[in-house]
Amino acid sequence: MNMPKYEKIWLLFGTGTLLVFLIVVGISAFYMGNQPPSCAVTLDPQKVDETPPFDKPGLKQIGDNEYQLDIVASAFDYDVGAEDKLVRIPKGATVHFNATTKDVVHGFQLVGTNVNMMLEPGYVSTYSNTFDKPGKYTLLCNEYCGVGHHMMAATIEVTE
Repeated sequence: MNMPKYEKIWLLFGTGTLLVFLIVVGISAFYMGNQPPSCAVTLDPQKVDETPPFDKPGLKQIGDNEYQLDIVASAFDYDVGAEDKLVRIPKGATVHFNATTKDVVHGFQLVGTNVNMMLEPGYVSTYSNTFDKPGKYTLLCNEYCGVGHHMMAATIEVTE
């Protein structure tokens, strides 16, 4: 096969770039120990109501200006431990979100923040966020979960 000189150069350049990329990824993954996040925390989705800490969902203070919020998602509802679906935290607090679902895949998005997770039955999703701005943040399901999907919401209020 007769290839022009410049085509051979570009072919070698592309192949070389691909090899460098694969070597860098390989070194990063194996030598440095970088791995994708694993779903190491699992539970039986039929026994969520009996499994701590999801047997008593809600906000718990675990340190100085540090909180853990355990949330259970189920058919068109977020159980945040409050009847009015309102969680109040002080400004500057760090909140560790632990969330799971009992039934189907749900989304977990706290509007106005970077908190965004997918909740799958049998797995516990976690995320930490520090709230520096006071205000109300709406918790929405951003994964269609059925006909009542639009009613699935709760509110986190950051107070001074």
